[in-house]
Amino acid sequence: MALVNVHGKLVSAALIGGVCIGLSACGDGGGAEQPAAQQAKAPEQKPVVTVYSSRKEHLIKPLFDRYQQNTGVEVRYITDKAGPLMERLLAEGESTPADIFMTVDAGNLWQASQKGLFAPTQSEALERDVPAHLQAANNDWFGLSVRARTIVYATDRVQPSDLSSYEQLADDSWKGRLCLRTSKKVYNQSLVATMIKTLGEEAAEGIVKGWVANLATEPFSNDTKAMEAVAAGQCDATIVNTYYFGRLKKKQPDIGLALFWPNQDGRGVHVNISGAGITKYAKAPAEAQKLLEWLASSEAQGQFAELNQEYPVNPAVAPSAEVQAWGEFKADLVNVEAAGSLQAAAVKLMDRAAYR
Repeated sequence: MALVNVHGKLVSAALIGGVCIGLSACGDGGGAEQPAAQQAKAPEQKPVVTVYSSRKEHLIKPLFDRYQQNTGVEVRYITDKAGPLMERLLAEGESTPADIFMTVDAGNLWQASQKGLFAPTQSEALERDVPAHLQAANNDWFGLSVRARTIVYATDRVQPSDLSSYEQLADDSWKGRLCLRTSKKVYNQSLVATMIKTLGEEAAEGIVKGWVANLATEPFSNDTKAMEAVAAGQCDATIVNTYYFGRLKKKQPDIGLALFWPNQDGRGVHVNISGAGITKYAKAPAEAQKLLEWLASSEAQGQFAELNQEYPVNPAVAPSAEVQAWGEFKADLVNVEAAGSLQAAAVKLMDRAAYR
């Protein structure tokens, strides 16, 4: 009779076989199956959406946290500058984990579309909540917040009546009184690109050459430094994105600067966007679309815009009280896609104008 060592005791193998027959399972594959109620259940996989974002973490995390709390969908994200993120998406190809690419400036969104990084999104909700001039014609991407690029002036040396338009800053009366951010930044490239779209390349070039002739000093690396130069008396006016003005005023409430809305008798103030689209190789495109739709909805738009002192893209949502205090303005309704499609022409124009 064969004996088996079980916990230090010799037991008949036949007896063990009999015990096995009496149990619901014994070893792999040899016993009866467990009743369904007793089988271990695999944990349910929660939906996950992965976002590549050139927007900084403090501007997106509160929204993603809120969405996850509301829906149970986990939002993972990676932040970097737009260029490196686009190169990463290209390198990863079909293996990318990214479901959404989010960035600032229509010029960057247009470039991503030209590189084939997006999949078109058909969404009644996005078409309803995002104005046509703030989205791609081919539905590759949609604006999620609006920023105005306008004039900031020194209140002790300039009267609002001294100002009228972007073009007027090229007049001889502004000789040695103008400060600008470098032309290397996409924000100014987009401004000039939309000027080309509206005014034509020849007229736009004449204006940019006038700006360069009126510079008080070399262009600055960012909008904040340009405004600080105005406040210090180095120049009298500059052109900046409104949220930079808001940040500076929050730090220095008494700084002698104010906003001016140009071109109110014409095309209006230049506006641009932050926006996003679903990536070509998204692993969770349906969940990605739900997140985009939520970000453009009335529920999320107020917070999305307020985090960076921007304007909601959804016309049904009012700006924050702080942004409303800057006053209302007429916006340029040229499709922001022009910021991308004419970007190369704008860069060449600024180079010809010696705008560095």
